[in-house]
Amino acid sequence: MNTQFLFAIDPISEEIIVSKSPKGSNKINLVERIGRKDNEILFNAVYTLTSISKSSDFDASLFKSMDKVCQMIYNKGEK
Repeated sequence: MNTQFLFAIDPISEEIIVSKSPKGSNKINLVERIGRKDNEILFNAVYTLTSISKSSDFDASLFKSMDKVCQMIYNKGEK
């Protein structure tokens, strides 16, 4: 099974915060921080994911789909 990463945006430094959490754990481990200029596509995808999560009309299926896009972009960059 592929590792599922968690994504967040640091608006001050304009960085993507990538982390992961072991299954069944409440602990979150930082993987890396990626500058907006280093991966503009991933930054925009995570920004969209964040916007979806903040929406008053939250749609879980849309959120899951966008999360898959973020996972795919991040994993492609890892290779």
